[in-house]
Amino acid sequence: MASNKSLVPEAKEALSRFKMEAAGEVGVNLKQGYNGDLTAKQAGSVGGQMVNIMNPVRTMKFDRHNRISQGHKITVRYSFFLTV
Repeated sequence: MASNKSLVPEAKEALSRFKMEAAGEVGVNLKQGYNGDLTAKQAGSVGGQMVNIMNPVRTMKFDRHNRISQGHKITVRYSFFLTV
C-alpha cells in the first residue's frame, strides 16, 4: 500500500522547492500550503514536469539493414529511461 510518508524527512523542504520550480516552468501558480483548488490538468502537468526532470528520456538512433530488401537501410529509434 502506498504511503505519503517520506523515506527521508529532511528532503521534504527540498522536494517542496523542486515542486514550486517545476510549477513555475509549466506556468502553474502554486501557493504555500493547500493547493486543492488546482485542476487535475494543472496538478498533472506539475507532476509530469517533475518526472521529466528526474528521469529524462534518452533517445538513440541506429541504422540497420532491412531484412526484407537487399541494400536498403531503415532508421530505428529507441527511446528509453535511464535511471541511476
